[in-house]
Amino acid sequence: MQVKREKARSWTVLVSVFLTLALIITGCGGGPNNSQSSNNSSTNESASENANASTPEENASDAPPAEKVKIEFWANKFEDTTDAWFKKWVDEFNKSRDDIEVKLTIVPGDAWAQKMKAAQAAGKAPDLYTMNYGGIANAAKLQQILPLNDLMDPSVFDDLYDNIKGFVAVGDKYYAYPKLVEPSTVLFYRKDLFQEAGLDPEQPPTTWAEMLEYGKKLTQKGVFGLSIAQNAVDLGWSSWGLQYNAAGHLPITDDWSKADVMNDGYKALLNFYQQAYQSGIMPKQQLAAYADAAPFGQGKTAMQVSGSWSIGLFRNSYKDMLDKIGVAPMATIDGDQTKTTATLGGWTLVVDGKSKQPKEAAAFIQYLLAGDPNIMIDFFKTSQFSKFSARKSVDEAMKSDPDASKDEWRALIAEKIIPYSQAEPIYPWDISMAFSTAIESAMKGTSVDKALEKADKDINDIITKQKLAGTNPK
Repeated sequence: MQVKREKARSWTVLVSVFLTLALIITGCGGGPNNSQSSNNSSTNESASENANASTPEENASDAPPAEKVKIEFWANKFEDTTDAWFKKWVDEFNKSRDDIEVKLTIVPGDAWAQKMKAAQAAGKAPDLYTMNYGGIANAAKLQQILPLNDLMDPSVFDDLYDNIKGFVAVGDKYYAYPKLVEPSTVLFYRKDLFQEAGLDPEQPPTTWAEMLEYGKKLTQKGVFGLSIAQNAVDLGWSSWGLQYNAAGHLPITDDWSKADVMNDGYKALLNFYQQAYQSGIMPKQQLAAYADAAPFGQGKTAMQVSGSWSIGLFRNSYKDMLDKIGVAPMATIDGDQTKTTATLGGWTLVVDGKSKQPKEAAAFIQYLLAGDPNIMIDFFKTSQFSKFSARKSVDEAMKSDPDASKDEWRALIAEKIIPYSQAEPIYPWDISMAFSTAIESAMKGTSVDKALEKADKDINDIITKQKLAGTNPK
């Protein structure tokens, strides 16, 4: 019995020791739930060892997510619908990516230059931003923007129309990706006024001579037969397409070394403008800026030459007239409408030359402008199909879209104007003004020869003073 009691006492002591040790361990562990560990310390120790032996994959899943790369994106202030489109798809991109976050800033046009200059001087330029076609070549030359060839899937550039690829290229590098194109010259005409004048409303003029003839028949009390740019500032850019049409080139040689206006093509162009103005089919005082087709919507003109953007104006402000409006390519010098009649302006996205995360910035460009065609179709819908795609796949997808596929104006411009259009020139604006001044002068009575001679001299003087010879960055 004594032996049994001693064994029992010894077992009691051991149990007490184990309990004491368990309580000490529990106290060191802390936490409200650790009191349960005293009931099975060996089991807890084993579980702890198993937890410490977890796989690297399990440990990684418990780690906090990596911080997203922040991308600064500046966009010019456009129409409210365009601003909303940018915001919508920036949000969609951010939701779709766990590695990149784009921050959008809308910058008013009048503040853009100053804000960008200050940001660049402080080393805080955005990673990507909007840029029009005319700025790309010089920005590339100055290394202000990066080539995208190695930052984006090369196949996205194959999706661009052949006559638009050169807009964003310098040499063998692509420095931007197009968002849209807008033809500068489209003929809008009133079908009902054509009928009243005895003209076929389905047969708009195809030659300059026909346009002058139609203009005379359409000019009635209170209605002018034709509206087209007629002051030097508007003529400076709106006539580029017609210059290509008449002469096959612009008024300066490709190497920017001398003027190139003394030829029959330019004579014919000035004669057309002069006859249109002097014949009385145009108002003596321009009713509105070339970019504003409101006088046509108000019924003051029967034929309106304007840009594709006027479609948005008509569809928003003159809905009751839409069934009376015809749309056609601008008449040409000889009736061949596969020749250029318009230049294409528009906007792109570029990556800043000093961006610290160029691949991530380019990833957003590829998502927004070069990815799912439906993203861009969504944009073109917001513009009332007054702007157009630079991508073949987007136009192809529009054929299946319920809204785009039934839009006859969109189809006509996309198929009959844009494929034959040229890029806007990138030489200094002074060159354009020197030539457009000659057009305005001829319209108001100066002989065509004298007007061209002055343009020739003025352009050569600009080339000399600005040392332009040989500086074309293209």
